[in-house]
Amino acid sequence: MRLLKWNNSLAINENWSSPISNQESKQKVAEQVSHFVKDGDIIGVGSGSTSFLALKAIAERVKRGGMNVMAIPTSQEALMNCATFGLKTTTLAGARPDWGFDGADEVDGQNRLIKGRGGALFAEKLVMASAPKTYILVDESKFVETLGQAFAVPVEVDPRAVHLVETTLKRYPVKEVSLRMAESKDGPVITESGNLILDVRFDTISNDMEKELSAIPGVIETGLFIGYSVEIMTV
Repeated sequence: MRLLKWNNSLAINENWSSPISNQESKQKVAEQVSHFVKDGDIIGVGSGSTSFLALKAIAERVKRGGMNVMAIPTSQEALMNCATFGLKTTTLAGARPDWGFDGADEVDGQNRLIKGRGGALFAEKLVMASAPKTYILVDESKFVETLGQAFAVPVEVDPRAVHLVETTLKRYPVKEVSLRMAESKDGPVITESGNLILDVRFDTISNDMEKELSAIPGVIETGLFIGYSVEIMTV
């Protein structure tokens, strides 16, 4: 069956418009992870600038090698770029990823992560939990001595529960809770799953905090990624 492809700018052009910080370092680690792809792989595709570069490098290698590879994207951005780069896609309902790749906002010495600046944390965690291994692609700027040092922890919340969750968070060693507001629209950021994000700064982050926060009624997911099968890749 022949597929008729769209021939318009959104379908042809790469869907990443903002400048990429530390691009040279990110490009090197993107090229490294592209060497892992092999024929028949199903790959979990993360979101963010480093994942965007890795997706492009992987797609180029797949095309050169004539490989049959499928991707499970974690965001609309990743889905659109899979189409632009010519990678077939599927979902977690249809397949389990052989491996995946993603970026991170912070990485500490125990390989604990903060993710979710792009608002796709729920899907990113589902794919990461489904994959036997996920390569976390970061440059040196993402490493911290103490988790939460540079970034707040995103907490994805059902809109109906935003006040309940904020009130419940007062039980924890919280420095600040803020509703993430959008820059290109009026009002709050809406996640890939249609929820709101509370950005929470904690005094300390324990290994149990991810599970504790997820148990609060109305919390859909958190940006804490603790105890997952990840391998940190950097240059």
